Amino acid sequence: MRELFQQELKELQDDLVEIAGLVHQQMADAVTAFNKSDVELAESVIARDDQIDTAVKELDEQAIAILARQSPVADDLRLVVSALRISSSLERMGDMAEHLAQLARYRFPDKVVPKSVRPIFKDMGKLDVEMAAMLVELLKTNDLVLAEKIRDEDDRVDALHLSVFENVLSEGWSAGAETTVDATLASRYLERFADHAVSISKKVTYLATGEWANSGA
Repeated sequence: MRELFQQELKELQDDLVEIAGLVHQQMADAVTAFNKSDVELAESVIARDDQIDTAVKELDEQAIAILARQSPVADDLRLVVSALRISSSLERMGDMAEHLAQLARYRFPDKVVPKSVRPIFKDMGKLDVEMAAMLVELLKTNDLVLAEKIRDEDDRVDALHLSVFENVLSEGWSAGAETTVDATLASRYLERFADHAVSISKKVTYLATGEWANSGA
């Protein structure tokens, strides 16, 4: 029975890694669709969101079944509960990628944001994709150096997010209301994606050390 229980816990962790991999690919494609105004890629991202939602639902049902059958305690209980919370963050990260792709689809064939701020969004998107890749490895290895790197990258995303608002509020901003809303929303999606990555990194740190990290989201 103990061997079966440990196998179930390993499957839970493996499923988290798999979902994180799906999220990484979603954001990579969403960022490309956003930057290049690629409507076909945007539609692909939107269509694949259900795949993440289904995977998260199945993982949650698996975790709840483990709680019901095994009544885990101590570290094992912490692992199962953390898996439920991590899966929720991964699902929300998938939603952020979908929202970004939706903006690209709605504004096609035009670019979503004005030329003046496109370099900022390219940098934000690049950082989000890098954080998502690190998250896959973090969930696979529990390497806390990666957890710290994710929190450092989030600081950079936050700074870029602030610069978007500085541009939008500046006297030189001449875009219309619709474009202003789009830029604000897109920046928020990218910023929230990074925040969820930090949240997961803190949960992994807690699993490994029993202590909550104080920095980040």
